[in-house]
Amino acid sequence: MQRIYIPIVVSLITVLISCENKNSNEEVNSLIESKRAEVAPDKRVALWDLSFENDSLKGETDQPEALLSLIEELKSEQIDFIDAVTRLPEAALGEKTKALVTISVANIRSNPKHSAELATQALMGTPLNVLKEDDGWFLVQTPDGYLSWVDKAGIHLMSEAELEQWFKEPKIVYTSLYGHVWDSPRQENMISDVVAGDILTFEGENHSYAEVSLPDGRLGYIPFAETMIWEDWIASRNTSAEALITTAKQMMGTPYLWGGTSIKGVDCSGFTKTIYYLNGQIIPRDASQQINEGELVDADKDWDKLQVGDLLFFGVKGTPEKKERVVHVGMWIGNGEFIHSRGLVRVSSFDPTSPNYDEYELGRYLRTKRIINVPSEHVLSVSELLTNN
Repeated sequence: MQRIYIPIVVSLITVLISCENKNSNEEVNSLIESKRAEVAPDKRVALWDLSFENDSLKGETDQPEALLSLIEELKSEQIDFIDAVTRLPEAALGEKTKALVTISVANIRSNPKHSAELATQALMGTPLNVLKEDDGWFLVQTPDGYLSWVDKAGIHLMSEAELEQWFKEPKIVYTSLYGHVWDSPRQENMISDVVAGDILTFEGENHSYAEVSLPDGRLGYIPFAETMIWEDWIASRNTSAEALITTAKQMMGTPYLWGGTSIKGVDCSGFTKTIYYLNGQIIPRDASQQINEGELVDADKDWDKLQVGDLLFFGVKGTPEKKERVVHVGMWIGNGEFIHSRGLVRVSSFDPTSPNYDEYELGRYLRTKRIINVPSEHVLSVSELLTNN
C-alpha cells in the first residue's frame, strides 16, 4: 500500500508545483508585456527584450528605470526570482559608451553583419550612444533614437568625457552635395570623401582651404567655399518654402536606396529626413514614425489645404481586420506636386493633365501631416546634435 501511495503523493506535489510555476510565469510575463507597451512600444527606438522562465528574469534592456520599476513590482507581489537581465550599455564596454561616425556615410544595419538589411545611415560627426559589441559590430542609437548595428570601421569609440570635449571644439559643416578631404591644398591624395551635412573639427584656415580633423583624428583640407562654420550654418537653417524646395530639388535623380539617408542614396523617408536635416530639423527615421508627428492637414485629397513642406503619406488603409500600413512618404512642393524617392528622387503630380501625373500614389494616399512649427518631442533642432545626451 505504501509503495503506491508515496509515488501518487509525489506526483500530486509535482503537478501542483508545475501549475504554480506556470501561473507565476504567466503573471510575470504579463507584467513584462505591460511594461513593454508602456516604455518600448516601438522596438526600433527602445530595447525591452525580457522574459521570465524557471524563476529567472532574463534578457536585455536599455530602459533601466522601467526595469527597476518591474523588479519592485515583482518584489511587492512576493515573487522570488533570479535577476539575470543584462543592462545596456553592457559592462564590457567600460567607459566607451559613446561614438562618432568617422566616414562620410556609415551604413547601420538591422543585424551585426554586412549582409543584413540596411536600417539607416549616419553622417560623419554624428554622435552615437553605444550599447553593446558583437564580433566587431556595435549596437548603437542615433540622435533620432534608432537602434541598429554599425561596423567598428565606421566609428570612433569615446567616453562621455571625450565626447564632451569634442563638442567644445570648433566645428565646420560640409555644404556641397559631395566632395573630398585632401591631405594638402594641392589635392594630391584623398583622406576621405564627404557629403552634405558631414561635421568635422575646424583646425584653421589655409588660404582658400579649411584645415580640418576627422572624428578619429585624421587631418586634411577642404575648399573653404564648400563649407560653413557650424554656428553660421545653424543660424542660416530654416524650413521656409524656398529652402525646402531648393534642398529637395538639389537631390533630383538621387537613386533609391533602402535604408539610405544621404546624397549617396535615399529611401522615401530617408529623403524627407535628409531634406529636413539639411534645413535644421531632425525628424524620425521611418514613414510609419513620421506620420505620428505634427498636425493633421488633410485626409480627403483637398490639396488646397496643403503647404510646402507638408508630408504626404501613402499605403494601405486600415480595416476592422487589419491595421493601416504606412509604406511611403513624400513632401508637398505646391502647384499640385510633391517630391519623393521612388526608384529615384522625382517630382509627381496629382493633376491628371500633368505629364508627371501619379495615379499610383494617388490611389494609395492616406493623409497629410504638417511638422513645420508644430512642437513635438520627436522632432529636434539640429543645433541639439552637438550636445551630450
